[in-house]
Amino acid sequence: MIKCITFDLDDTLWAVDPVVKAANQTLFDWLYENAPLFHQQFTLRDLGTLRQQALAAEPEISYSVTRIRKAVLKLGLTQAGYSEQQVAELSDAAFDVFLRARQNVVFFEHALKALADLKTAGYQLGAITNGNADIHRTGLSSYLDFQFSADHVGVEKPDAKIFTAMLHHTKLKPENVIHIGDNPQHDVLGAKSAGLWGVWVNLYQQPWRENVAPDATVTSLDQLVGAVDKIAACKRARL
Repeated sequence: MIKCITFDLDDTLWAVDPVVKAANQTLFDWLYENAPLFHQQFTLRDLGTLRQQALAAEPEISYSVTRIRKAVLKLGLTQAGYSEQQVAELSDAAFDVFLRARQNVVFFEHALKALADLKTAGYQLGAITNGNADIHRTGLSSYLDFQFSADHVGVEKPDAKIFTAMLHHTKLKPENVIHIGDNPQHDVLGAKSAGLWGVWVNLYQQPWRENVAPDATVTSLDQLVGAVDKIAACKRARL
């Protein structure tokens, strides 16, 4: 019955905060060399304020971390005094620097082994993410068959449209797919609302606070195969 397993990426297969922190530092080091006016006016701590300003001006981009990041860079460079052409050129180059650094992830223990075991078991594997990590640039292309991101679909989890896009691509019914992720609302409830099975990755052993329970919970990624096997063996009907 289970034919496909999809994964969230950030904080499911790796910790995202250290990745973004390091990428931001790489970005600011580049700006120091290539956009000194920006570096003279802003610090890393100012990114939050610029983000708020960018979203206030363009609330329609809130689903896309890529569009937000580009808007922040353009806004900051403009406020720093660069011309329109310079802003366009510098923001594109700066974003590319950030995005490359953002792919330098360190996988959680057991993550790659779990993916390899599930792949060997014959499941189709994919990613559904709200972030801008890329499965090809993070070394996951040999494990995962496809990726859907909020940037490309135009909505972010838990919106059912991102799960529906995956179902259209795989030509599967919701009950044929398990989605695995760390976020109770975005991943578990989003998946279950779309008719998928939802597995909660709870590496820090937090209490579950939602009214609808996950179909399985793992506190270590070496438990993933067992959780999938349990769901696959379950005979209850899905509504």
